[in-house]
Amino acid sequence: MDMKVAKKKLGLKEKYRLMTRDLGWEPTYRAKDEVFPYVNYEGIKVHDWDKWEDPFRLTMDSYWKYQAEKERKFYAIIDAHAQNNGHLNITDARYLSALKIFLQAISPGEYAAHKGFARVGREFPGVGTQVACQMQAIDEIRHAQTQIHALSNYNKYYDGFHAFADARDRIWYTSVARSFFDDAMSAGPFEFMIAIGFSFEYVLTNLLFVPFMSGAAYNGDMATVTFGFSAQSDEARHMTLGLECIKFMLEQDPDNLPIVQGWLDKWFWRGFRVLGLVSTMMDYMLPKRVMSWREAWEIYGVENGGALFKDLARYGIRPPKGWDDAEKAIDHMSHQFMLGLYQWSFGTSFHSWIPSDEDMDWLSAKYPTTFDKYYRPRWDHIRKLAAAGTPFKNFGLAKLCQTCQLPVVFTEPDDATMSCHRETEYKGEKYHFCSDGCQHIFDNEPEKYVQAWLPMPSLFQELDGDIGAWMNWVSLRDGEDNGDYSGSRDQRNFDQWRGMATSNT
Repeated sequence: MDMKVAKKKLGLKEKYRLMTRDLGWEPTYRAKDEVFPYVNYEGIKVHDWDKWEDPFRLTMDSYWKYQAEKERKFYAIIDAHAQNNGHLNITDARYLSALKIFLQAISPGEYAAHKGFARVGREFPGVGTQVACQMQAIDEIRHAQTQIHALSNYNKYYDGFHAFADARDRIWYTSVARSFFDDAMSAGPFEFMIAIGFSFEYVLTNLLFVPFMSGAAYNGDMATVTFGFSAQSDEARHMTLGLECIKFMLEQDPDNLPIVQGWLDKWFWRGFRVLGLVSTMMDYMLPKRVMSWREAWEIYGVENGGALFKDLARYGIRPPKGWDDAEKAIDHMSHQFMLGLYQWSFGTSFHSWIPSDEDMDWLSAKYPTTFDKYYRPRWDHIRKLAAAGTPFKNFGLAKLCQTCQLPVVFTEPDDATMSCHRETEYKGEKYHFCSDGCQHIFDNEPEKYVQAWLPMPSLFQELDGDIGAWMNWVSLRDGEDNGDYSGSRDQRNFDQWRGMATSNT
């Protein structure tokens, strides 16, 4: 009589191969180039797709169980936050401006990344990359959903959250993040992986989800903390996969090196420009701050980025071309951006304000070589104008950079008293830029960027410069969503509700 032998339990590596590589097949009635036409589009040479390694070796069944457990924990905390009036536990309603920017600019970017990975997963012939892209596409749509669900509770009580989809598509400051993702999604599959896996996940995510979520916790916002840390475990996997994709391309063929280096140069600078929003959220919009933008950059930019490029140096990769200019801009960018947001506050779906003495003392301590010299005098002047009843408001429209679509508000890398402006002519038309980095990106692919939809020129072309019609078009409620925080409905309601929640009257 034969003995029954227990089935041998598969190891992690064998199970991963069975559930990924062994599910693929070679096409027979169509050539592989016909099935995957875009894989040769960018000039990247791949000789062996089986060399792609997923360092996590996560199978789909394990993935669903892991994510389902995270969902249960997430929604339990979000429900408790809503039922216990968690919106009154934040330090100050000024903090909500940071959340409004997050919902209007960052959350739609997560959804765009979902669509991009769904497409790229179809365009790559390697089964390992297809599975990795499928998981990340699901991750990204989940991130967008959890962020919208977490912030929807604030929409019940405060202005500026109600039309984030219109804001993403139409308001000038959100076009910065939108153009980043439109640029990535209109690229080939390999460049898309660099744009998201390196720039969005490595450059942006480290400097947004970790320090900003710590700031959210410090300001009593458990809803934001919950979706941030729920997403961060996914982001760690995304960063590792992005790095794996870079190494995969570099190891496949030496001819890939200059192409990959060019993409790293481009997407570092594109990501750095989007960080202008993040720097302002950290330095100005957190009533209680954990760290400055400069301190976050030192930890998550210089240390982490330096380690990354040191790791890639053995392949011949150098730090991105704009790295030195970025370092010179760190002590200026949040101040310059906040000054811009304040003067154009009529056109923002959130509130801005003049920093208090306490705020400026903190900024002075964190930026000892720049704030008192260049920016405190400006804020002092703006405060005097406000006290005299003539607040500094700029109803002129800003000149936008053709590449990153930010207003041209930044200064020269080596001279903070001189505005940085570049221009170039292409096919008889002049185009304007905020930096050398953005001009170089345009010069490399002019046909792509001449098609950019810029909100400011469109106001004149489509609405004849009618500011009121523009506000209706972007679903911006004048006097409620925009303008100064002082005296706003958000301030009045928060102060009244907080008082009721903390007193017996």
